[in-house]
Amino acid sequence: MAASLLDQKLARIRAGRYRRADFIIADAKDADMGFGLTAPGPDGQGGFKKREQYLDAITTMIRSGVVDIMLMSASSAEVLVKQGSFKTGKVTPAIRLNDASDIWSQRGSTYRDHPSRPFATVELTQTAKLGRLGLYSITFSNDIERDRESLQAFRAFRSAAAGQKLRYFLEVFNPAFDIGLKGAEIGEYINDSIIRTLAGVTTADRPLFLKLQYNGPKAMEELASYDPEGLIVGVLGGGKGTTRDTFELALQSERHGARVALFGRKINLAEAPVDLVSLMRRVIEGDVSTLDAVKEYHDRLKKAQTRPHRPLKDDLEITEPILAA
Repeated sequence: MAASLLDQKLARIRAGRYRRADFIIADAKDADMGFGLTAPGPDGQGGFKKREQYLDAITTMIRSGVVDIMLMSASSAEVLVKQGSFKTGKVTPAIRLNDASDIWSQRGSTYRDHPSRPFATVELTQTAKLGRLGLYSITFSNDIERDRESLQAFRAFRSAAAGQKLRYFLEVFNPAFDIGLKGAEIGEYINDSIIRTLAGVTTADRPLFLKLQYNGPKAMEELASYDPEGLIVGVLGGGKGTTRDTFELALQSERHGARVALFGRKINLAEAPVDLVSLMRRVIEGDVSTLDAVKEYHDRLKKAQTRPHRPLKDDLEITEPILAA
């Protein structure tokens, strides 16, 4: 059986033959595992889109072929796999395999104000029937008891995943509350935590790649250059931001060593998600600047008679401090 497009890209990256065309983009449509009913986004009428619209958005992105991975909740994957949405093999399905307490973000909740507690809703025996790739997330809190508990859960997960012949990528969040570290110290702590954790994990059980917050060029370069062929680094999207923020995050991350971008809200809340991702690719491959990409994006919105969320002048601004720096 021929290797998937994703595996071909991963193989070239590991072999030191990376080209910008090999940059991997994932659409993270697993927000229902954290946000609940609001995950599909606002409907423009004061409410929120329904599950059917969320599934339609996933299907549209899969058919476009502009992403390499579609990350979903198990319930979404079940519907789409049964519908044959992934039959072409161009887009690889992936399932969120745990939902630790630090992603619980339902309205009125305060879970993110506390150290992460490990938890997983999914049954791996069932998700293994839907696909062979998944996401496992962990958040280090600089709290010995909580971090020990999370690491024990991670070890148990690796054993269970191996039993089902599942591959996974590892998401490492910055803690959402104060852990006694400031500025660059956060990136250093996260980098050290990742390497310390994986130092005891042999090749068979290691993640395909990482997904973490962009903590600036120095932190990204430090981690990406540590073991470039053995540890592939990816960046998560975070909040919606402007369209310029989206393009800058992808470009700056790639420039400093990231080889994967896994964006959720930045894609899902965009006016034209497929156009956004196609322009992300052009930015990463050096075909267009971030400024010109924003202008082209607005031109496409105008031609499609789609009202932009903000005027072009505002959408050209960099609003995320870590990117402006």
